[in-house]
Amino acid sequence: MTTTPFLPGGVIFDLDGLMLDTERPMVNAWVTAARNKGWLMEETVAFKTIGLDEASSRAIVTAALGPDFPYEQIRKDLISLVIRDAETHGIARRPGLMTLLDHLTRLGVPLGVATSSKGETARWKLRHGGILDRFPVLVCGDEVDRGKPAPDIFLLAAERLGKAPAECVGFEDSPAGLMSLRAAGIRSVFVKDLVEPPPEVLASVWRRCGDLAEAAALFG
Repeated sequence: MTTTPFLPGGVIFDLDGLMLDTERPMVNAWVTAARNKGWLMEETVAFKTIGLDEASSRAIVTAALGPDFPYEQIRKDLISLVIRDAETHGIARRPGLMTLLDHLTRLGVPLGVATSSKGETARWKLRHGGILDRFPVLVCGDEVDRGKPAPDIFLLAAERLGKAPAECVGFEDSPAGLMSLRAAGIRSVFVKDLVEPPPEVLASVWRRCGDLAEAAALFG
């Protein structure tokens, strides 16, 4: 990757799959919780919920498995599975995260998080990932009317950072998140976790990096 480093007004991070390794455990928990209740959920269905708010996830799951699928109970069960695992083992950080955060902190760049997770859940994840204190700004899915791919959550994060969207850079791993950044007028950096976005989404990406440490070279 060759580019001239620059100093953004602020950097906004997605949470799940981008900073913390939560998406694969969530997919596994969906499949396990459904199986425990006698339902077969293909991984492909769970993958489609990545990066979306709860209403959108519900629509995808019930469309795939039918109106009789006990969504509320199985979601409750999967959350219990995820919590049990995190309380026992913690939540792993994605490769290069601390290298990038330390670099941006040295540069004095304000940092924020924009996540589809609800506030209580997001703080729990950040705390168990050991990075809650790194972000003065946190915007969660229950604070906006429209979730990703609408721009609302990133626009609110930029506002709370006190920066114009065009001054900011956003990091995402999901198609919905990248579409949200594009709609907000924020330059996007894509770091792949589980899902490869379609070409029309990747066409709008400002930079693609193999991991978060590699992305540190963008800023200086």
